[in-house]
Amino acid sequence: MKRFEGRVAIVTGGGGGIGSAISRRLAHEGAFVVVSDMNREAAAEVAGNIQDNGGAAVAIVADIAQGPECARLVREVLGLKFRLDVLVNNAGINRRGNLLSLTEEDWHTSFAVNLDSMFHLCRAAIPHMVEAGGGAIVNTASQWGLYPAPNHIAYNTTKAAVAAFTQNLARDYAPQKIRVNAVCPGEIHTPMLEAGVKRSGRTIADLDKLVPFGRIGKPEEVAALVAFLASDEAAFMCGSLVEITGAQAVA
Repeated sequence: MKRFEGRVAIVTGGGGGIGSAISRRLAHEGAFVVVSDMNREAAAEVAGNIQDNGGAAVAIVADIAQGPECARLVREVLGLKFRLDVLVNNAGINRRGNLLSLTEEDWHTSFAVNLDSMFHLCRAAIPHMVEAGGGAIVNTASQWGLYPAPNHIAYNTTKAAVAAFTQNLARDYAPQKIRVNAVCPGEIHTPMLEAGVKRSGRTIADLDKLVPFGRIGKPEEVAALVAFLASDEAAFMCGSLVEITGAQAVA
């Protein structure tokens, strides 16, 4: 399918596990993908892989925890392609711990990356989508933003805020045909998850046993959901928080 032929998409956190899968999926379906990440090498590798497989992509390094960087990212994309059809706010960090074990820096950085970046990027992108007659924004929330897991208060709180932000933004801009939705993944097999598993002393096989479907999720499965939500096939979906968990309860 070429659901995104002629369209331009930004994917933040595009060098990471889920972000790279989203970038590849959108490019495979015809989008020109802007792979944005703080990690220059990771972003370049994903964009290069897309190009090597016949797709169109460019890597743009941006620290989206900084408002001016968000505005610069959108300006660069518009200067390069003169349009922006899809914004995937995927970048995120997970500072683990309960309230008393977190530092103020953990708390503020979690909000800057996981939530404030969406505020700044959407403020930069939405005027151009309004002028173009519509667009699609897909945010990465989390199952834990809906049903908090213990000892992740900063992550859970920011992801709950992402869910609220998504639904508020959808209500405000649906009249301008800008669709805003969020994916809420459970346990997905990414480098971030692997690092957490190693710290806990558990294994991926241990996590698989907790999922009624029999295994944790794959980044490509989240990417397929993001692509659907961003596509015209989801034309009446706006303000939805879509869980993708394999029926797993919060661990």
